[in-house]
Amino acid sequence: MDLLRHLALFRRVADCGSFSRAAELEGLAPSSVSSAIGQLERHLGARLFQRTTRQVRLSSDGERLYARGVELLADADGIAQLFRPDAQPSGLLRVEAPARMARLLLAPALPAFLEVYPDITIELGGSDRISNLIGDGIDCVLRVGPIGDLDLVARPLGQLQQATCASPALLARHGPVADLDALAALPAIHFGQSPGGRAEPWEFQTADGLVTRPMHGRVGVGNAETYIACALAGLGAIQVPRYDVADLLATGQLCELLPDMPPPALPVTVLYPGPQRGSRLLQVLIDWLDGIIAPLIAPDATL
Repeated sequence: MDLLRHLALFRRVADCGSFSRAAELEGLAPSSVSSAIGQLERHLGARLFQRTTRQVRLSSDGERLYARGVELLADADGIAQLFRPDAQPSGLLRVEAPARMARLLLAPALPAFLEVYPDITIELGGSDRISNLIGDGIDCVLRVGPIGDLDLVARPLGQLQQATCASPALLARHGPVADLDALAALPAIHFGQSPGGRAEPWEFQTADGLVTRPMHGRVGVGNAETYIACALAGLGAIQVPRYDVADLLATGQLCELLPDMPPPALPVTVLYPGPQRGSRLLQVLIDWLDGIIAPLIAPDATL
C-alpha cells in the first residue's frame, strides 16, 4: 500500500467532509476513494471516519491521524524537494481571485507562467467572495481589502493604489469638483451594502492626514463589475483600485476626482490553508502573483 498516497486521500476526504467531493477533486471514482480509505483503516486498525447518510466526519482516531498526517505529508514533500532542488514543480493549482482582477491581471499573464512551468495546471476562479478553501478544494485565494479573522495563513503582497472617479456625464450635471465639500455633494454608489438613504463615510489622504466625508447615494451594488458599470452610467462616484479603471481613465470614460487627495491604499493578500505551508508548488504561484501585483503597489504604503 502506498501510505503517503492513502494519507493524501484521507486528508482530502477530511477536508471536504465528503467522499464524493474528494473523489471529484482527485479525478477518481467515489468507490476508489472509499476503497482506499478502507485499506488505510485496515492497515492502521482504526476507524477514521464516522459516516452517516448526511455527513462524513473524523473519528477521534481520525483526528489524531489528521494532525500527524498533515505534518508527514509536508515533510515528505520537503524531503523530495531536498534531493530534487532543480526539479520542475508540477501539479494542479486551484486559485480564486476577484473577478476583475482575474480578468484584467491574471489571465493576461497566465500564458507566460504556463510556459515557464509546463507541468503545472491552473484552475482559475473569479469571485469576490471569501471561499471555503478547504471544502472547495482551493489552494489559495487572492483578496483585496481587510480580510478579518480567518483561520488561514495570510501573506501580504502590498497595498493597492486607489482613485476616486466619476463619469463626465455626472460631472456635467453637478459641476466641477474642486474640493472635498464639492465631492460630497455628488451621489455615491454604495459597494457591498444597501443604500437605504444612509451616508457612507469615504476616506481621503490629505496634507493634514486622513479625513472622511459622508457620501450619500441611492444605488448599492455587490460586485466590482457592477460598481464600475454604474459609475460609467453616471449614477454616482466610486472609489476603486486604480488598476481596475486605468483604461477607462486613459480614454476619458471616467474622470479622476481630487487626485492629490486619494483614498487610502487597500491591502492585497494571498490566503491559503495551513497544511499548504511549505509547498513548493504553492510558493511558485505566490511568487508569480507577487510579481503581478508589485507594479500596482502604492509607493508610500507600508505593510
